[in-house]
Amino acid sequence: QVQLVESGGGLVQPGGSLRLSCAASTSIFNIGTTGWYRQAPGQQRELVASRTSDGSTNYADSVKGRFTISRDNYKNTVYLQMNSLKPEDTAVYYCNAAGRRWGVPYDYWGQGTQVTVSS
Repeated sequence: QVQLVESGGGLVQPGGSLRLSCAASTSIFNIGTTGWYRQAPGQQRELVASRTSDGSTNYADSVKGRFTISRDNYKNTVYLQMNSLKPEDTAVYYCNAAGRRWGVPYDYWGQGTQVTVSS
């Protein structure tokens, strides 16, 4: 079982920045797809950004130009750099790794980290 641990959340003012980290217990981010999701109170979980093993990225329209997903294979860590934060970015952010390893599908989630954007 692979464990994903997010960190870096917190309280930030509108217009500020945060960088979320997601550390894996083993090398998993170099295969499959890695994603950052978020869930606001009373809302469904939504995809914020994703990155495939070949480096292709995808972003929700609401964060394009403000958020960047990146990966450090040596540290088994993925990041979500969030700039120009808005109150509507407030949510619990989750890291996800999904794909197939040795022919077996996997789908791992972290415990989530709270991001609050407020003055």
